[in-house]
Amino acid sequence: MKEALFFEKLNEKKVKCNLCRHRCIIEDGKKGICRVRENREGTLYSLVYRKLVSENIDPIEKKPLFHFYPGTTSFSIATVGCNFRCLNCQNYEISQLPKDHDQIIGNDISPEQIVEETIRYNCKSIAYTYTEPTIFFEYAYEIAQIASQKSIKNLFVTNGYTTREALTKIQPYLHAANVDLKSFSKETYKKLCGARLEEVLDCIHSYKELGIWIEITTLIIPEVNDSVSELRHIAEFIKSVGVEIPWHVSRFYPKYRLLEKQPTPITTLRLARDIGLEVGLRYVYEGNVPNEGGENTYCYSCNKTLIKRYGYQIVENNIVNSKCNGCNTVIDGVGL
Repeated sequence: MKEALFFEKLNEKKVKCNLCRHRCIIEDGKKGICRVRENREGTLYSLVYRKLVSENIDPIEKKPLFHFYPGTTSFSIATVGCNFRCLNCQNYEISQLPKDHDQIIGNDISPEQIVEETIRYNCKSIAYTYTEPTIFFEYAYEIAQIASQKSIKNLFVTNGYTTREALTKIQPYLHAANVDLKSFSKETYKKLCGARLEEVLDCIHSYKELGIWIEITTLIIPEVNDSVSELRHIAEFIKSVGVEIPWHVSRFYPKYRLLEKQPTPITTLRLARDIGLEVGLRYVYEGNVPNEGGENTYCYSCNKTLIKRYGYQIVENNIVNSKCNGCNTVIDGVGL
């Protein structure tokens, strides 16, 4: 256990957790919504500090991040737990373990060991992913500090519910994030994952204002968030934050507690991509459908194919010094 960051003491040994936007008020002996932060006699503790449950070497494109050091690998780690309750969670076995089975597991791996492994496998970055990195913030923060001293980049794959104060603290060491924008409906957000849309939108603004490179993913679920109106609202919001922000529209497959839905038709992904480009976004990608053409990067000025992808693999790259080698337009991103 480790004493948590971002909490305040209240009367009667209660505490208020200010790490995520739920801002749970937790009674003595109880846990927050994430089920991995516990109040013990008026002090909040992280129960997942140094409890690594998953580690893999992934292409950066799997996060997905297409405009952040493309073609590199990322040492990807997680602990158990999440502050959302998404009905379609693809990693529910670890994200919902504390809630569904009241279990917290993991191997005791130090922050220094994580960085050593990253260097050993020649990874450019460390990705805090698979579950929600916010809930293991203390662990991620220490790793990110050490990694930054070694010129290793750090990135979150996140549901976008971190508070502004927590993001501000890790900002010097956090270089990129892929943020899920699951819907543009307050009702859908509440029903699908138990969260508030307006908080996610504000968090996306916070990432942008803090200068952290962001890309946004929307998993398109049939009859949930696939209407033309909603897709247009999402695209218009992203454009209002930054026209250069890549939007990944990904194919849904039945999972966890949303098994009655069918996989997303590819035509729906194509429609979403067309809407995003029509609204004025520079980069829109189709996810979970390899070799359909929607995963390539095109120059938004001359439409030349700049990065040709097959799944997570780059087969052709025509970006030179962050510019299109056809018309010399600067292509947005980091490490291009």
